[in-house]
Amino acid sequence: MSTSRLMASVAAIALTGSAAQADTVLHILHTNDFHSRIESINKYDSTCDAETEEAGECFGGTARLATKIAELRAEFEAAGEPVLLLDGGDQFQGSLFYSTYKGEAAAEFMNRLGYDAMAVGNHEFDDGPEAVSALIDRAEFPVLSANIDASQSNILADKLTGSAVVEVGGERIGIVGGTTIDTPEISSPGEALIFQSHVDGIAADVAEMTEQGIDKIIAVTHIGFQGEQEVLANVDGLDALVGGHSNTFLSNTDDSADGPYPFMVASPDGTEVPLVQAYAYGKYLGHLKLTFDDAGKVIAAEGEPILIDASIEPDPEVLARIQELGAPIEELKNRIVAETGSPIGADRADCRAKECVMGSLVADAMLDRVRDQGVQIAIQNGGGLRASIDAGPISMGEVISVLPFQNTLATFWLTGEDVIAALENGASQIEEGAGRFSQVAGLKYSVDPSAEPGSRISDVQVMTDGEWGPIEPGRDYGVVSNNYMRTGGDGYTVFDTNGMRAYDFGPDLADVLAEYLAQQGPDFAPATDGRITVIGEAGAADAAPAEASDDEAAAADDAASDEAAMDDAASGDAATDEAATDDAATDEAAPAAE
Repeated sequence: MSTSRLMASVAAIALTGSAAQADTVLHILHTNDFHSRIESINKYDSTCDAETEEAGECFGGTARLATKIAELRAEFEAAGEPVLLLDGGDQFQGSLFYSTYKGEAAAEFMNRLGYDAMAVGNHEFDDGPEAVSALIDRAEFPVLSANIDASQSNILADKLTGSAVVEVGGERIGIVGGTTIDTPEISSPGEALIFQSHVDGIAADVAEMTEQGIDKIIAVTHIGFQGEQEVLANVDGLDALVGGHSNTFLSNTDDSADGPYPFMVASPDGTEVPLVQAYAYGKYLGHLKLTFDDAGKVIAAEGEPILIDASIEPDPEVLARIQELGAPIEELKNRIVAETGSPIGADRADCRAKECVMGSLVADAMLDRVRDQGVQIAIQNGGGLRASIDAGPISMGEVISVLPFQNTLATFWLTGEDVIAALENGASQIEEGAGRFSQVAGLKYSVDPSAEPGSRISDVQVMTDGEWGPIEPGRDYGVVSNNYMRTGGDGYTVFDTNGMRAYDFGPDLADVLAEYLAQQGPDFAPATDGRITVIGEAGAADAAPAEASDDEAAAADDAASDEAAMDDAASGDAATDEAATDDAATDEAAPAAE
């Protein structure tokens, strides 16, 4: 366990402060966007198999993190330098451990590793505010968000706090949290919670702690790299910000990094404040070293994320517990459902900004499943694609890791004008890496990221009778998506408000993908085909495919003109392998931005 001790919430802090010693050093170890990667991961950020583990090609995993955290904590504390262990949110969702245990496993292992505080991420609300309440009950550390007003919630009003003070090595450190204001659109927090301005919420708690004598204050947030820069640029009094949500990789040694570690941002008074993230999935452990002068001012900030690779021996006790918890889901994980002749990529940066292999595959599978019901168009949000798949045999566990949210197929009718509006929503936050980007089938379009949001989509065409033709704004089209998007998630409010004859209770999306893959045969090699053209991208075609893929042509040829067929959408097909859905087909699961 950590040597830190939770002192009090802001409201209960005594109006006294301890005098800081000269050149106090504070080490901050941090993670973000872990997404239930309790087991180790492969190079695709998916759960590692035994063969890859044996080859020494796996990363992360809670057992390896436990080893490295304990090693560093012992080293720094032996030198008289206190250590904080923080998490930038989104511990929930993304593997079979979450599907099986929800937040129980996350809380257990975070307690075991000795976390001092975490931010509430959007995915912590995927199973509603009750899941956050349960996490707070189990956690032996504060779970924080200063910009969520929970006063009207009968679930979180007396539990969710904005900030707290912890004591490490004799130093009192203020910790203030923050959560993305997009959470109501991309998760399921309920209507009682009010998501306020990041800047205003954090500034208020910082001011209160400062008044009460706390001279070292760290923000731990789940806002995203751009929003976190905005916080630092508008709030005085923060000494560092540990972030999350955008999976940003900062490094001074890796050419692929998104920026230096730490990334410095000028606050309103001109102070340069360090901002850090550590990518995602436990692949890296962030390490930020802060040096304070005797007035509590940061005079040095340095560090680098630590790659958690196979050179780090897993903690044996933690590994044994992981294996114990993993036993009940091994049978499901290991059941082979299909085979592929090439890897199926779901790179986050690709799937949230352009056509990606997994996005086209999933959209094709969705459209194939309901093509005999008059459906012509499939739209899947890129943020709902959570893992890639290696070439070779595909297990059900791998499929569920790609689509872990227990979402169901949703079918409905939409005008061509509203289809275009939906695509504009998908393209509205490309620069932020938001999860709403539209992966499609039966449809092709061009997107210009440099244009103003709302005017980025052009050349939208629909497959009709095996031929591409311009979408007709006044015509009704059959559409398939997932139930989360159909009910307005990820900003797709047009699906909710304007969707006609909607049916949200089709088969589990993971089952649909597994069955589609099984039908393709072992040599199946999915690839992108140009259905989405990014204007200005090097090598981009002038338009999307001149000819339809086999699946799209089949979908168009078999599309029924009888609109009444939609009334029966997918209901007869819902009873596929129930074990694979893991008993959790909740309507509010949220496959959105990380």
